[in-house]
Amino acid sequence: MFEIVFAVPLECEACVDSVSQALQPLGVKYTVDLANNSVTTYGKVPPSEIVRAIQETGKDAIIRGTGSANGAAVCILESFNTNVQPVKGLARIVSVSPKDLYIDLTVNGLPKGTYYPSIRALGDLSKGPLSTGALFYELDPIQVETPSTLDTTISSVGAPIVLDEDGLASGQSFLHASLSINDLIGRSVILSKLKGTVTPDSLCGVIARSAGAWENDKQVCSCSGKTVWQERTDAISRGAVL
Repeated sequence: MFEIVFAVPLECEACVDSVSQALQPLGVKYTVDLANNSVTTYGKVPPSEIVRAIQETGKDAIIRGTGSANGAAVCILESFNTNVQPVKGLARIVSVSPKDLYIDLTVNGLPKGTYYPSIRALGDLSKGPLSTGALFYELDPIQVETPSTLDTTISSVGAPIVLDEDGLASGQSFLHASLSINDLIGRSVILSKLKGTVTPDSLCGVIARSAGAWENDKQVCSCSGKTVWQERTDAISRGAVL
C-alpha cells in the first residue's frame, strides 16, 4: 500500500464528481481536493493506471509525489538510436517497506515484439546501454491484470513485456523487487529485445531519486519559468509517456 499525490486541473464540483467516479472502480482510497487542484490515492494500483483513469474524464494528471520521504525514484528510458524519438519509456519506483518496492514500467512507440527489463550495476551511459555493467538484480514474478485501456499483454515481474499491436505499440507492467530505493539510486534500467543480453538498441536510463508524497507542490519551474502543465506538454512532444 502506498500514497500518490497528483496535480489535476479541477474547475468545479462536477470535475470532482467525474474524477471520483473514475477512481471508484480501481479499489483505492482517494481524496479529490478542488481548492488545491490535487488528487491523493492510497492503495496498490500502479500510478500509470490511475493517471489513465483520470485522463478518461477529460482531465490530465501529473504525479507530484509517491510513497514516503526518500522512498521513491524514477528512470526515463531512452533510445540511443539517433534515428528515432529518444524517450520511449518511464519507470516509476516506489518503496512499500525497507526491502520491498514496486516498479511501474510504461513504454510507448516500440516495434511489435517481446522486451526484457533488468536492473544493471552501473549508471554509465557513455556508450549507451553497453556501458551499464553487469546484471544487478533479477526480478521475481508477480501476476497483474491488463488495464482495459491498453491493447497489450502485461507480463509478470521478471518476465518479458509483450507488445502485441501491429506496428508501434505501448505496454505497461507492474514489477516487484526485494530492494530498497538506496540500492538503486545511480544504477540503470535496461529494456532489451534479447533475454539476458544488453544489445546496442536496448532502451536504458539512470535511476534518480524523486519526490515522496506531499514533498513537491511546485506549480512553476524556477529554471524555465514554465508551469507544470507547460512542462508536461514539452515532455510529451519529446516522446515522454504517462
